[in-house]
Amino acid sequence: MKSIVKYTLTLALGLMLSWSAQAQKFGYVNSGSILEAMPEVKEAESNLQALGKQLQAKGEKMMQDFQLKYQELDRKVQAGEITPKDQETQTAALEAERNTILQYDQDMQKQLADKKEALLTPILDKVKVAIDSVAKENGYTYIFDGSPGVGVILYADESTNITAQVKTKLGIQ
Repeated sequence: MKSIVKYTLTLALGLMLSWSAQAQKFGYVNSGSILEAMPEVKEAESNLQALGKQLQAKGEKMMQDFQLKYQELDRKVQAGEITPKDQETQTAALEAERNTILQYDQDMQKQLADKKEALLTPILDKVKVAIDSVAKENGYTYIFDGSPGVGVILYADESTNITAQVKTKLGIQ
């Protein structure tokens, strides 16, 4: 008797789950393809590259100045033109300058990351709104990202790919 009840409950649960799964609609999108086609992304990348070059040039200038000062100190030490006390003072100043350069490098990396986030967040939000809109308009329950290196899809029927619809929603050819 217990096994019949258990079997009946298992069968009922299985049927409910299969009906539930049949009612759901799945799709996928290649977000990488969408982002590559967006002019806003190209503009953001261009802005980031320009900022990166500007910050890097300043860092290189700081490093060149540091190297010149170091070489000058080394020349004075080799020629015996500097007292030990002055050598110690200038070495400490060079160490402080080196630390400033290292801090600048860290600040530069953070500044670039912050700028990238500031530029890309509105773009990613725009793509998300378009994906949500296409999914709702077409009755999808779930949309997965099938981008290479990001995707979690092992198999997908091409008819469930909504990348073209999202691009259309964003006005991308």
